[in-house]
Amino acid sequence: MKPWLRIFFRAGEPAHLRSGRWGEKQAEKLLKQKGYKILGRRVNVGKHDELDLIARQDETLVFIEVKTRKNEDFGRPASAVGSKKRKHLSRAAVHYLKRLKSNPAYIRFDVVEVIGEPGGSVPELRHIENAFPLDPSFQLWW
Repeated sequence: MKPWLRIFFRAGEPAHLRSGRWGEKQAEKLLKQKGYKILGRRVNVGKHDELDLIARQDETLVFIEVKTRKNEDFGRPASAVGSKKRKHLSRAAVHYLKRLKSNPAYIRFDVVEVIGEPGGSVPELRHIENAFPLDPSFQLWW
């Protein structure tokens, strides 16, 4: 796709998608400040599976789900990561791991909550490490 065409499509992008992309950038900045090495952004691993961020912290491969909300009127953003979403993220992580040449020593699922909106004041960021385990319907082979 031509660069100017990509800009055209992003300009018409729905507000919730722009907000989500902004939240992912905020989460990435936070993780870099904490010393994480970002390995991937918005990684598609299947027809319907996407991982927001993939990072490495020492020997741990970390799959990060970013949840962005304007405010907490309807609860904490992490509460949107229910059992169905955790299962999808687990499936995506297993697909990603199968592509790797070597197995990581450890894996972990984190959630980063971003409360705020683009163009607003400084967002509130919360990093929830080890937010949930790999769904029991999936197994690691090593």
